[in-house]
Amino acid sequence: MRNKSVKMQLQCPLPKLDFDMITLGHGSGGILTNRLLDSGVFDLLKNEFLDERHDGSILQLSGKTAFTTDSFVISPIFFPGGDIGELAVNGTVNDLAMCGAIPRYLSLSFILEEGLPLSEFWEVLCSVKAAAAQAGVLIVTGDTKVVDRGKGDKIFINTTGLGEVHPQADIRANRVAPGDKVIVSGQIADHGIAIMSVREGLAFETTIESDTQPLHEMVAALLDNLGGSIHLLRDATRGGVATVLNEIAAQSGTGVELQQNRIPVDGQVSSACEILGLDPLYVANEGKFIAIVTATVAEKAVDILRGFAGAGEATIIGEVVEAHPRQVVMHSAIGGRRVVNMLPGEQLPRIC
Repeated sequence: MRNKSVKMQLQCPLPKLDFDMITLGHGSGGILTNRLLDSGVFDLLKNEFLDERHDGSILQLSGKTAFTTDSFVISPIFFPGGDIGELAVNGTVNDLAMCGAIPRYLSLSFILEEGLPLSEFWEVLCSVKAAAAQAGVLIVTGDTKVVDRGKGDKIFINTTGLGEVHPQADIRANRVAPGDKVIVSGQIADHGIAIMSVREGLAFETTIESDTQPLHEMVAALLDNLGGSIHLLRDATRGGVATVLNEIAAQSGTGVELQQNRIPVDGQVSSACEILGLDPLYVANEGKFIAIVTATVAEKAVDILRGFAGAGEATIIGEVVEAHPRQVVMHSAIGGRRVVNMLPGEQLPRIC
């Protein structure tokens, strides 16, 4: 099994089956489907809800509930620092976290391509299990389909998540106000460059790995300590930090000013971006988020974030302003200013 970035390593031996490849029959709903699910998915991911093997799951949540869904079509499905299984769990957990919610339950649906090696499917499943355990969520229902060879690119995953909204959370774009500070939770652009390095066969002096990780514990700590002073949270995935900030400016009707010399980028990632002609601000992340907070608590928020793995470089990178509403402006390291527009198209497709 490849090296995994999930903190919890699990014993996950490949089950003994008399097939080593996914066929169309595994999506038929018949004997092959049941053998795949019984010896694989249900046994590996077992819990009291999934063990019911019903068409759905009956759950109970208290208070406000956050609900989200996402699909993952990343290519390649294995990359430095993770794989599509870990990414699917973390991505949905993080979408719930950005709502100010504590993730509780996930659905998990696969679209498998005929010819996918069973060993690769099992490796993805093991990553799902490890990531779910790390995030403290249960896989409670799901689905599996198989498509013809050449029509699915190995595996696509859809996940839907439910979580309980933190009692102190009030996360809304219309709470963003001039004077608020803009915080990024750590170094940006790692994920996109990790994917690009694999796709293009690029070799760097040391490995650049995806930053995929669950963010809900960081968010819960912010809300526990700072509550209503946290105005907005967004994870900077597709389109990167620049696109997220443009969305925030447009939705809130405010302007955003950034300080270029405060934006944390790993030296190797920065060099790779220069080689590839990419701007780190537009490169995808899978374990970083933007927080818009009241100015009086901004330094405290940074201190809280820096106590978590993967957030040691958390910092204030800018401010919300009344000037230039609905625009993001960068103050460069040499004293100039430029407008940071939204990404006009896909800088790097199939990134998540």
